Amino acid sequence: MERLIAELAKRREVLAAREWLECHDDATIALQRQLAVIPAPTGSEERRGAFVAARFGDLGLTEVRTDGAGNVLGRLGPADGAGVVIASHLDTVFPAGTKLEVREAGARLIAPGISDNARGLAAMLAVAEACRASGIEPGRPITFIATVGEEGAGDLRGVKHLFEDPVFKPGAFIALDGAGINRIVHRALGSRRLRATFRGPGGHSWAAFGVANAAHAVGVATANIAGIALPTSPRTTASVVRIGGGSSLNTIPQEAWLELDLRSEAEASLEALYGAVSQALGKALEAVNGKRSAGTAPLTLHLEPLGNRPSGVTNEKHALVKAAVAATQAVGQKPELAAASTDANVPISRGIPGIALGAGGRGGEAHLESEWYENVDGPAGIFRALLTVLGVAEQAGKREDRPA
Repeated sequence: MERLIAELAKRREVLAAREWLECHDDATIALQRQLAVIPAPTGSEERRGAFVAARFGDLGLTEVRTDGAGNVLGRLGPADGAGVVIASHLDTVFPAGTKLEVREAGARLIAPGISDNARGLAAMLAVAEACRASGIEPGRPITFIATVGEEGAGDLRGVKHLFEDPVFKPGAFIALDGAGINRIVHRALGSRRLRATFRGPGGHSWAAFGVANAAHAVGVATANIAGIALPTSPRTTASVVRIGGGSSLNTIPQEAWLELDLRSEAEASLEALYGAVSQALGKALEAVNGKRSAGTAPLTLHLEPLGNRPSGVTNEKHALVKAAVAATQAVGQKPELAAASTDANVPISRGIPGIALGAGGRGGEAHLESEWYENVDGPAGIFRALLTVLGVAEQAGKREDRPA
């Protein structure tokens, strides 16, 4: 694969694409800024999706459409299945009403979502435009997809919808997510997210003292969860991320809750952790109910799933990962294999080779309104993605050409 990527990088049309990316870098940054100020909270990505669909059409991609979930799709190359997918998510973590304004501080652009994922979307569109401008005609189809519901409560809704279609069987899936030029995410970080709610009779904090206290149960549960022994390999984490409940300063709450984010690189470890957390919650319920006054009603425990992101791995020896490694080296960078939670989780969990790449540049303070992007090696990051796509597409074509 290293030789193939080196050969691709020297081809006339690929060199032309690289030159186009470098010459049109200002236009790519302008596009990134334009995308960043289009509101796209998770679940409300329509405006940004319509913008991307129009761009797909302007670039001459074929079969441009918006599916039932809101994903925007377009094709380059022959109509022969999904081929190689290059995807980037539309949504941001910022709620409706967030002030979306791009500020400059020296070489730094500052705005909510300027890196995650205005950069990924701008890079995906730049890959498509560079291919069209330089005359790249892939032998295998390249499907460009802007997905919905990648962030937080979106729970990878868009990419999950794609794979509900039995006809959708890409040979490889590459997600462009945020900034960066070194990391190659080939290990899908799985997660389980849930809310545990304790409910009871409540009452006056003095007069009714002795009834089972839902807030106490939350506290005991949090301590129990903090005490769970977690494996370091595969890395596994359990975090209580939000706590709430109660109605006033002098009232024993009728309801209190905690939300949890459980993560692991291995599905078996994640399932084991979920079981241990369930036991910790049950023990908290039992402990608080055991101390209540005689004749009073017990607390109950209710579990509500909030998210389920599958885990898995694309073997580092797979052609897709090798292509990304070689492409990273081809632009003079050192590749770093990594784990993260991205749109690539879903194909990886289904046995489809998948990775996620940064789209060049540097970013920081993700998911804060002070999020920033610096355009260091920006064109090189996009060219890395293009080389990876072309490399895996050509490798697949060569396999298909072999005699049976």
